[in-house]
Amino acid sequence: MVYTSLKSPEKDYSYDLNIAHLYGDLMNTYGDNGNILMLKYVAEKLNARVQVDIVSLTDHFDKDFYDIAFFGGGQDFEQAILAQDLPTKKEALADFIENDGIVLAICGGFQLLGQYYIEAGGRKINGLGILGHYTLNQSDNRYIGDIKIYNEEFDETYYGFENHQGRTFLAENQKPLGKVVYGKGNNKEDGGEGLHYKNVFASYFHGPILSRNANLAYRLVTTALRKKYGSDIQLPTYEDILSKEKPEEYADIKNKADKPS
Repeated sequence: MVYTSLKSPEKDYSYDLNIAHLYGDLMNTYGDNGNILMLKYVAEKLNARVQVDIVSLTDHFDKDFYDIAFFGGGQDFEQAILAQDLPTKKEALADFIENDGIVLAICGGFQLLGQYYIEAGGRKINGLGILGHYTLNQSDNRYIGDIKIYNEEFDETYYGFENHQGRTFLAENQKPLGKVVYGKGNNKEDGGEGLHYKNVFASYFHGPILSRNANLAYRLVTTALRKKYGSDIQLPTYEDILSKEKPEEYADIKNKADKPS
């Protein structure tokens, strides 16, 4: 049963944003819940009321209701469980994505949007198959450490921490979220990290990614608002509302995400 996990405080807002936290009760490893908190924080800065719903096993994903979908990371055990439920959501999620719905997918969520991934033990787990990328395993090795990437299209730099055993390879119609400046990236071969397809943004960055990269959080939220309310709506600039914030503001969001529920 879909349930609301987070709502903005009662006040007058100019806009409304509805966020689906896909399998949020299972896929929330490495403080990834901080991405939800950061989306809410930025949206409220832009005078948008936020409702976050957990859409989990057996739940219906309402592609016409949600403005943003977040798909976090999890361990192989949890991913194998929800992989059995994914086909029930495939059509709605595919329509959402192809209609330029905004998606943020991290690690396991990134992998499961693709064709398949190979677990560390060699078992093949089918993904949603909506996007063309796939993920292979590697023997006795993980990509762990700080990473920096540069997105040429947006002229933005993103910082993060990667910790993944899988090696992801993008399809021809996909591009990486950014070019690796240092770190390993998707597979340590092609120099890319993450994925950007339409309004799908995916990455292996934990930490969570949005608390370290407020510019990306701003991009996701403003893209969602302009898609919903029109491209000509007047929104405060990133510089006006976020670039002057103290770093401890975002650190506090990460700390809240790291606390056990």
